[in-house]
Amino acid sequence: MSGLLDSLGLLLIVGAVLWGGAVGLFVPRVAHRFSVAPEEAWQTRCPDGHPIARWLGPARCRECGGRAYGPSTPLVALATALVCGALAAATGTRPELGAWLLLAPLGVLLAVVDFTVQRLPDVLTLSLAGAALVLLAGAAAAPEHAGDWPTALYGALALGGGYFVLFLINPNGMGFGDVKLALGLGAVLGWYGWGSVLLGTFAGFLFGGLYGLGLVVVRRAGRKTSIPFGPFLIAGAFVGLLVGAYAA
Repeated sequence: MSGLLDSLGLLLIVGAVLWGGAVGLFVPRVAHRFSVAPEEAWQTRCPDGHPIARWLGPARCRECGGRAYGPSTPLVALATALVCGALAAATGTRPELGAWLLLAPLGVLLAVVDFTVQRLPDVLTLSLAGAALVLLAGAAAAPEHAGDWPTALYGALALGGGYFVLFLINPNGMGFGDVKLALGLGAVLGWYGWGSVLLGTFAGFLFGGLYGLGLVVVRRAGRKTSIPFGPFLIAGAFVGLLVGAYAA
């Protein structure tokens, strides 16, 4: 019996890696279209000015002879595959894995866009929050789940509220997009309890602080230089989620 479970777990990990890699191939085009300055319309053309007909598809322009644009497709696909594989390894056969595999590409997309233009579009952050709560409600209705949906909801409200306070105290250090991102991150972390919320939040601030300090040390930024905080909040939430899933 244990051998069967081990085989099923391995199949889940392999399937999650393949899923992440396949979905990750489509992230760069969407990231390119969302990577615009505030108040600007979503990008509709490749860097050479040729129109992009659809949202979904590989980030290659036929008019440019198939030249790639946007963030590196192999790198993004690899990152998405690794994230999904790690989530599958930590979660196992529990039903919430379906939620994590659907939310992970959206988290990667948000990280890429914020790192590119220091912007977290509302359509993505609010979709993450709404999708997380809906998907986790479905997981809570399935047998053998390991989390708690009310705590996921409270985690979303608590983390969003905490970040909103930080935004009011220092708007230059915490963007309002980060506040809306915190709603979704608080939901996924809260699923496994308040310990995961605290760990994921601490890890996010730690990663962001180390990145900012590194830029200062190599003299690529000053103490007041703005940095994209979203990718580090997402990375911290990923760590908290992995630990929470493994320990559940």
